[in-house]
Amino acid sequence: MAEPSRPQPYQPGAVSLFFVAKAGVFAAGFWIWLLVLVLRTDSATGAQVLAATGAITTTLVAVVLGARMVLQRNASVRHAEMKKLLVDISWNAFAAAGNAEGTGKVVPFPSATGDSDWASQRAGIERVPTRDRGAGDRVGRDRGGDRLR
Repeated sequence: MAEPSRPQPYQPGAVSLFFVAKAGVFAAGFWIWLLVLVLRTDSATGAQVLAATGAITTTLVAVVLGARMVLQRNASVRHAEMKKLLVDISWNAFAAAGNAEGTGKVVPFPSATGDSDWASQRAGIERVPTRDRGAGDRVGRDRGGDRLR
């Protein structure tokens, strides 16, 4: 049976891509302008400094915007997967509650090892509740050593 169509999650697209492309075009323009100025003259001029500054700045802006777009896209995919997982979990819980009397086909979710199992694996370590510890153990060690004695 085919999976029902679900609405597509938000993914950064046209607007983010527009700004990345725009920054790339400006960076290419500045780099070409800088190349033309360097090939024409022998000494450094103010126009070359301006072209170099623009080229570096717009290149960095294009890289940062591109990285931001990729991170947003990855985050939106993870968010969509998380929403799908939550719906599947709630549906299984609903189906389990409805089939409590009968033998329903509910997919069991894996459970982590219990605290008792974990505690038995920690041989030799005794846990003492915080309120049972004596305050005298820390007197000399708290902030400044001898000041507290």
